[in-house]
Amino acid sequence: MSSDSPSLSAYSAIDKQQMTRAMRLSLLIGCCMLIMKMYAYLITGSAAILSDAAESVVHILAVSFAAYSLRLSLKPADDKHMYGHDRISFFSAGFEGAMIILAAVYIIYASIDKWIHGLSIQNLDTGTIFIVAATAINGALGWYLVRKGKKYGSIVLEANGKHVLTDSWTSLGVIIGLVLTMITHWLPFDPILAIIVALNILWTGFDLIRRSIGGLMDESDPKVNAVIRSVLDREARKFGISYHDLRHRNAGNKLLVEFHLLFPDDLPISRAHEEATLIEMEIHKALPAQMEILSHLEPRESHDEVHEKHLRELAAKPPPAVDPQHGHNH
Repeated sequence: MSSDSPSLSAYSAIDKQQMTRAMRLSLLIGCCMLIMKMYAYLITGSAAILSDAAESVVHILAVSFAAYSLRLSLKPADDKHMYGHDRISFFSAGFEGAMIILAAVYIIYASIDKWIHGLSIQNLDTGTIFIVAATAINGALGWYLVRKGKKYGSIVLEANGKHVLTDSWTSLGVIIGLVLTMITHWLPFDPILAIIVALNILWTGFDLIRRSIGGLMDESDPKVNAVIRSVLDREARKFGISYHDLRHRNAGNKLLVEFHLLFPDDLPISRAHEEATLIEMEIHKALPAQMEILSHLEPRESHDEVHEKHLRELAAKPPPAVDPQHGHNH
């Protein structure tokens, strides 16, 4: 049985509106940042600023895919996707991680290429002002997106926020390189800092891909597992029952939880249903995330006997005949 209520297991219209608005804001600001950085590069010729602008191009591509993924993940279940569309979130996070890695590789390539073929930089003061402004805006946006992603349990928003913060770290490294270049007049500071920043953001990209793969492989979260078990242990003692077969997985925008509850054989089904619902409510309170809980009610005393009976019946039942030409069961 399942005693989910729409208010607990589904996003409200306001939640969806807030998430969609956050993604649109990210895309709009990303385009503005690209324009600022490209202008800064055109007036300075800085390798570091060029690499920063290149990262922004990749970011816009990634955000566009993330926006589509978010919209798809919020669609309700249908006949072809009975569990919903949430898992597109993991594809989005993996794509964004791959884009971050691609940007980092290009930054390293562009920096080395400019270093080899001669460094020429001008208007550093004006270019630095533009990059400082872009960094401040991106930092605020990244913090906002990560906070929203954690609030709604959306890996799409969180991954996008981390990408924006990565862009900010890139820009910060660029600023340091530009300031050092202006102070020392040693031009190699420009590509050196760009390469260092690129190596640093590779870590973020690989981490997003790792999380994406872990989600697609239904990797469990030890912290979530500990919280759920703690609630089940406490509630089982309170109601004098037991549980087993606990399973849970992150579907992308929500957490799916399943477990079996064993009640006394003589307990009315209505009472068992009520107690199971109260236990589910306690799990919802302990984990403030979008969640769907499925609890299976079983008799405690005759539990093994019932299962063994069904297993014997399944074993005695002949397998369905298969058409050798078409592979259809009859």
